[in-house]
Amino acid sequence: MEWVASIFDAAQQWIFESVMQPLLFAMGFGGILESGYDAAGWLLVGVLQIAVICLVIGPLQKWRPVELVVDRTAVRVDVLYTLIHRLGLFRVAMFFLLAPVMDSLFGVLRLVGFSPLQLDGLLPGWTDIPWVSLIIYLVVFDFVDYWIHRGQHHFEWWWKLHALHHSQRQMTVWTDNRNHLLDDVLRDVIWVVVAQCIGVAPAQFIAIVAIAQLSESFQHANLRVWFGVIGERLWVSPRFHRLHHSIGIGHETVKDARRGADGQVVSAKHVVLGGHNFGVLLPWWDMLMGTANFEQRYDPTGVRDQIEPDANGRVRDYGRGFWSQQWRGVLRLLGRA
Repeated sequence: MEWVASIFDAAQQWIFESVMQPLLFAMGFGGILESGYDAAGWLLVGVLQIAVICLVIGPLQKWRPVELVVDRTAVRVDVLYTLIHRLGLFRVAMFFLLAPVMDSLFGVLRLVGFSPLQLDGLLPGWTDIPWVSLIIYLVVFDFVDYWIHRGQHHFEWWWKLHALHHSQRQMTVWTDNRNHLLDDVLRDVIWVVVAQCIGVAPAQFIAIVAIAQLSESFQHANLRVWFGVIGERLWVSPRFHRLHHSIGIGHETVKDARRGADGQVVSAKHVVLGGHNFGVLLPWWDMLMGTANFEQRYDPTGVRDQIEPDANGRVRDYGRGFWSQQWRGVLRLLGRA
């Protein structure tokens, strides 16, 4: 691990000195060079992730695809989402918009005597070993992510934003970052608060995010792969997560339903938010909370209201391009779409 870290640090330093530092000085932001160094790390992680997506996971999709990709336009929009998030554009916006607010908040809390829970203090000795502390923090953040995901599917207002992610009917390795920006802001704020409270180091935080993002890209791949009876219960596979995106299975609970021979819902009298397989990295939380579904099936993905007309005979349009998808998410949140 040490030699990997040293190579990464050297590359980060080179990007900072060659790109970030001159750019910040040219823009008059010389006072935030430390943040620029962190940004160089995020950029490097993003470039490495995109390389793995293109060189490893992409060919795997062609080897064992679940379905034929016929809507290339929808996939190209997902590529745009991925580039915006993985290359740091969204994170830069978050830094300028929310970092001052979060710094002020924690500053006020410290003044009134609030002392964040420091995981380092609760586990003396263990967190001094880099790979052990990384695993501990990874499990903690994944537990938080499970409940964030449950919230996205439980609260109707939040689902109106998160539904954009599920509206992709041609799931590929690029689909992970297809989210409404407000949905991403909420998740990132929760992550930052948790990171502050448990005392995770900046370098480890970058590593945790990188591992989570790359795994999530693999999970969304158009790939007919599962990890076996034991492996499926240790780490979330493409099959496990695809079921979470399946129409009528993953994102809702159907009551008083009639199903066809293939198990798909033919008609439903009552549909409520719910679903299965909310785990982001680890299926353990789904197993503990009774939301796991380990059926070996590969169903069509999307949201029911995309294909089933409402009382007025209309199906919901989630938008085709980036901005139309974002705007329609706002309209859904306001109850106007």
